[in-house]
Amino acid sequence: MASPLSVAALAAGLAITSPTPDNPRTLTVRVAGDCSEAARDVVEKTGGQLLSVQPLGDSCIITVLVQGNGQRPRKVTVKVPM
Repeated sequence: MASPLSVAALAAGLAITSPTPDNPRTLTVRVAGDCSEAARDVVEKTGGQLLSVQPLGDSCIITVLVQGNGQRPRKVTVKVPM
């Protein structure tokens, strides 16, 4: 299972960069777009499990895995305006 930090980074559309050799104590976080609210809404509405979040232009592409009634789970992808 992914760590809470990696899930939060994924949901927020963050790219986490490792510390650099010249400054080993610095952690750089680049924000590509904030999709965390949209991801929470989609997970809540579908009752699914978050698989991925991708900021794309002025939208968020959110993919969740939704359990079926006795059937295999299905992958649902939703495009939400940012």
